[in-house]
Amino acid sequence: MDGLEARHTLTEATSVHAGRIVAAMDRLLAWNPTEDENRKLIKHLRNERTALFTFLYDPTVPATNWWGEQAIRPAVVTRKIWGGNRTAVGAATQQTIASFLRTCYQQRVEPCPILEDLLRSPAIGLALLPSLASGP
Repeated sequence: MDGLEARHTLTEATSVHAGRIVAAMDRLLAWNPTEDENRKLIKHLRNERTALFTFLYDPTVPATNWWGEQAIRPAVVTRKIWGGNRTAVGAATQQTIASFLRTCYQQRVEPCPILEDLLRSPAIGLALLPSLASGP
């Protein structure tokens, strides 16, 4: 069996398993719970059903959020070292700054000129980052 045949067989096997997983989820989504929290969860899952298993059909979509978890790890470590935020405003500020810096890093954009423009602007505004679609 050459490489192409092996990939085709693997794809067929994966497709069979994916179909079973989706069928099992459909059976779960047919459930009509009596508790409010369970109803909210089922409603949400029904609304997101088409996106639940995208990773099974699109090899470019990861099955976990590991990369996202790793992206926020520095901010979490910093928060723990500093003993957390003392106020909700402080927590929101740290979250916004960390998100901005991480976005700049991922898009290979230097954050300092953007921050300079924002800090020097007389009007409150949003930072304009290059679109991901346009590339780095």
